[in-house]
Amino acid sequence: MIAKQSRASILADTMHTSFRPKGRRIVWEGTMKCLRIYATPDGESRFDEIDIPTSERPIFPDAAPFELSASYPAARIRFTRIPAGMRVLGYHTVPEPTLTVRLEGSVEYETSDGEVRQVSAGSFVLLEDVQGKGHISRHSPEAQTVLWIALPNGLDLSDG
Repeated sequence: MIAKQSRASILADTMHTSFRPKGRRIVWEGTMKCLRIYATPDGESRFDEIDIPTSERPIFPDAAPFELSASYPAARIRFTRIPAGMRVLGYHTVPEPTLTVRLEGSVEYETSDGEVRQVSAGSFVLLEDVQGKGHISRHSPEAQTVLWIALPNGLDLSDG
C-alpha cells in the first residue's frame, strides 16, 4: 500500500519550499534552482547552481497565491530563434551577464574542466562567463527558441 502524502508535503517536495505559519495563513518560503556558468579568476569556466529565494504572494483575488522571487533589473530582452542544424559552437564567452530561458529545443553546455550539463526546454541558465576561456554549446538538431535577458550586474540575489 502506498502511503498517503499530504498536498502540502507534495508541494514542498516538488518546489523546494518550506511552510511557515503566520497567524491563520500559511506562507511559503522556498527557492528556485538556477544553473550558472561563470569564469574563475584564472579564466576557466565552471558550473554552479544558485538558489533564487521565493515566497508566496497573492496576485489575483479569489485565486491561489503565486510563488514569486524579488524583482531584478533587466537591461534588455531578446527573443532568439536558433536555426535547426546549429550543432556545436566551440569555446565562447557571453558579451554580458545573461539569463537565458529555453522555450523550445535543448542544449548541452560544457565548461573548461570537462563537466557537461544538459538543458532542456523550460529551463533557465545564468551565463556569467564574460571573460576567460568560455564554454562549449552543443545544440539539439531542431530549431530552438530562447529568451536572452541581459542583466546589468548579473543576478545579485543580495539586492532582491
